[in-house]
Amino acid sequence: MPTSDGSRSAESGDPQLQAEIRNFLINEIAHRADLVTAEIDVDRPLEEFGLASRDAVAIAGELEELLGRSLPATLVWEHPTINRLAAALSGAELPEVAVASAPVAGVSNEPIAVVGLGCRFPGGIDGPASFWDFLMARGDAVGEVPDGRWDAFDDGSPEIADLLENVTRRGGFLDDIAGFDAQFFGITPREAAVMDPQQRLVLEVAWEALEHAGVAPARLRGSRTGVFMGVSAPEYAGLTASDLTRLEAFTATGAALSIVANRLSYLLDLRGPSMIVDTACSSSLVSTHLAVQSLRSGDSDVALAGGVNVILSPTITMTFDAAGGTAADGHCKAFDASADGMVRAEGCGVLVLKRLSDARRDGDRVLATIAATGVNSDGRSNGLVAPNADAQKSLLRDVYAGLGDRELDYLEAHGTGTFLGDPIEARAVGDVLGRDRTTPLLLGSVKTNLGHMEAAAGAAGLIKTVLSLSHRMLPASLHFTEPNPHIDFDGLNLEVVAQARDWPAHEGRPARAGVSGFGFGGTNAHIVLESVEEEAAQGTPEHVPVRTFPLSDVSADRLAPAAANLLAGEASAATAADAVVHVLPPLPGPARKSGA
Repeated sequence: MPTSDGSRSAESGDPQLQAEIRNFLINEIAHRADLVTAEIDVDRPLEEFGLASRDAVAIAGELEELLGRSLPATLVWEHPTINRLAAALSGAELPEVAVASAPVAGVSNEPIAVVGLGCRFPGGIDGPASFWDFLMARGDAVGEVPDGRWDAFDDGSPEIADLLENVTRRGGFLDDIAGFDAQFFGITPREAAVMDPQQRLVLEVAWEALEHAGVAPARLRGSRTGVFMGVSAPEYAGLTASDLTRLEAFTATGAALSIVANRLSYLLDLRGPSMIVDTACSSSLVSTHLAVQSLRSGDSDVALAGGVNVILSPTITMTFDAAGGTAADGHCKAFDASADGMVRAEGCGVLVLKRLSDARRDGDRVLATIAATGVNSDGRSNGLVAPNADAQKSLLRDVYAGLGDRELDYLEAHGTGTFLGDPIEARAVGDVLGRDRTTPLLLGSVKTNLGHMEAAAGAAGLIKTVLSLSHRMLPASLHFTEPNPHIDFDGLNLEVVAQARDWPAHEGRPARAGVSGFGFGGTNAHIVLESVEEEAAQGTPEHVPVRTFPLSDVSADRLAPAAANLLAGEASAATAADAVVHVLPPLPGPARKSGA
């Protein structure tokens, strides 16, 4: 019914208005999808009628005219069927969406300690120290695809040249994905030559993460150490298996995604679970969730969790371009009004995890603890790759119910910088975690610095957040100048960390942060991190005149050059007394293949 100002009323449960909206939608969708009205199922997601995103937005605009009021652009993603749309717009009470609630990891369970970090990210980042410096300097790692990376796809034809010329060439790329010290890992040059670069990256970064944790890899032999790696890029298999004349015995293991985790377990003789996880963009968070469960169940005593991604071909980028998913300027502008898509990136991140009591027993440095984790699925949302606000909210409720409260200082968001995805995520976060706070919940996204590393994206977000907790600082989330108009930041009680700042006050509890990741097939994951107070050191001297650097390698003749390089680097930044390097006897190297 028209009101005095010409708008339509939306009184609770107005059946006449609900029927009018339903009929309007049936006719409009039938027209746009070239169907007869009898073929329109009012409980079917609109995307399944073949409607494009622009059609959904156009329908929302026509509904605004019909009702005489402003509607959110995310409307048909939050209420994906005709019946749900009609009910929501008429003010009728929506039926509760049934989302199965599984036991939440972290309920009445021991915290899991993060004791080591390793990373290889765009922008020349080769470890947690350089990553932190990069973040605090507002680093932006997005650049052009490296020269020669996609040359193999150019067959010289004008058609292919035109396609390669027009594909998005901006991204977050590693400086070197070919270099690999095969001898160190006891791998023959012939086998190394046909190994997926993702396998090489995981071997190197996992080793570095163990070093960062102060864990000698050789001492893990035969232990219940689990390996859980997120990986979803199978491009290397396509490249190596396309020429039948060049196949050899190592081709299968060199290309199989399962071997990304299995090779690490094999070379280090790790006896815990060993698996890869592919849930696309949430892969490394789901891997961490599984690692936490394994530690708590006793299947693992140490766990290596993370993810890896490389961009070996233009194929996936071309499909994202065609779908309108890539940003015109090659940057993820999370939660900003200019958000127009994401930019792809590559990298690898690994975390070393232990039960907190074990870490305390072993005298480990604890960087942060994992308090709770959770995973669920969007189910039948408005399209296979469309986000589901109900599922995101359900996941957050379940995870924080396991903690007993929803007190949170900061959330490292999925934050890809898409115009509709960001508002859906923000609304879910605000509804569950933001509204009842006295101060705004702070948001950020490392994708604004690095790009979207897909299977490794969650690992990057986790490592950033662990470092932030450790340093009690929040780095800036880049490219945020004007808030996305489809996000009610004030009403949702949210604030983007546009400038670096101290960690918020958190009286009476540890500092706490959440990390979210959403796979484009619908798998959502969330991890809750907490700060931990280090136990006071006893009798630490005020000055230690000599620092000892244990060096290890597979052969003694490789130790002297490494020691010389380390001594030279230390001497340039320290006094002579500080710069003494003691070369200890080498630890046993990784297991070698028989006959290698």
